[in-house]
Amino acid sequence: MRSAPSAAEKRHIVELSTRAPSIHNTQPWLWRSTSRGLELRADPSRQLLAADPLGRNLVISCGAALHHAVVAAAALGWRTEVERLPEGSESTLLARLTLRHGVPSETAAADLRAIEHRCTDRRRFTSWPVPDERLQHLAHEAELYGTRAVPLVDASSRFRAELLVAKAPDLQAADAAVTAEQRSWVDHSPVDGIPTAVLPAERPAMAGEHRSRYATGLMEEPDRELESSDGLILLYAPAEGPLTWLAAGEGLSALWLLATAQGFSIVPLSQVIEVEETRRALTEQVLAGMGTPLMLVRVGWQAISRSELQRTSRRPVSDVLERM
Repeated sequence: MRSAPSAAEKRHIVELSTRAPSIHNTQPWLWRSTSRGLELRADPSRQLLAADPLGRNLVISCGAALHHAVVAAAALGWRTEVERLPEGSESTLLARLTLRHGVPSETAAADLRAIEHRCTDRRRFTSWPVPDERLQHLAHEAELYGTRAVPLVDASSRFRAELLVAKAPDLQAADAAVTAEQRSWVDHSPVDGIPTAVLPAERPAMAGEHRSRYATGLMEEPDRELESSDGLILLYAPAEGPLTWLAAGEGLSALWLLATAQGFSIVPLSQVIEVEETRRALTEQVLAGMGTPLMLVRVGWQAISRSELQRTSRRPVSDVLERM
């Protein structure tokens, strides 16, 4: 029995990991093949310096790729041991993965399908509400990976969060550096960024609408950030730092893959976290000071009759995987 995967098998795991979500589809991860498995590093050259000066979203994105890699490895018959931040919080080395031969996970086929079909679908959800117990189940899945997650199901928390989600885009739109950076990642290249084909078309704003950060696209869909029927889950941690960011990314990926398998759509609402004013307000008004918010996601159902959404492109594995 082989003790470690071949180069081709590690390449396959990395290829599946690159299907993970990332802020603006920046794909800010670098993998390195080792004798024992793989190493995951953050790629600072892909950090959004205006919107994400601390690197929070960069590390969350890498955490999602880490979880995708672990799920993919298990589905392909490899047991994974993960050492997080092995060189400390100041290093770009985020995780060291040791891969040992095992048997494919019992949910292998379903997990691989979820990785393949997971996407960020910004088209409007249906008006069917998401039951509270479903939101609790998704939040619990995220918490299995070390982050904290709370569904916003009571009227007060929900109302406050909605107000802040509506306020954040206006505050961020006043920052020329942030808006320019954001625009630069729309149709950025054939292998990264967000294509206009998956963004809603521009239309006149209506009073009281929660608009998304993306002003224009090609989809003929209403461009609204949040509806009253959408479910909301807030990921948070007791303290800020690379380890909690990495855990939030892993939890986000776990939540998202489970939601995909159950027929839900997930859309991250990161602006409310990126803007310091609304982030502080989330901490005080929604979390009652219990922690620092890391990611807010909305959950809903897409209409069964809708066509499959075009997948955003990914960088070739040769760009993100370095050999020993």
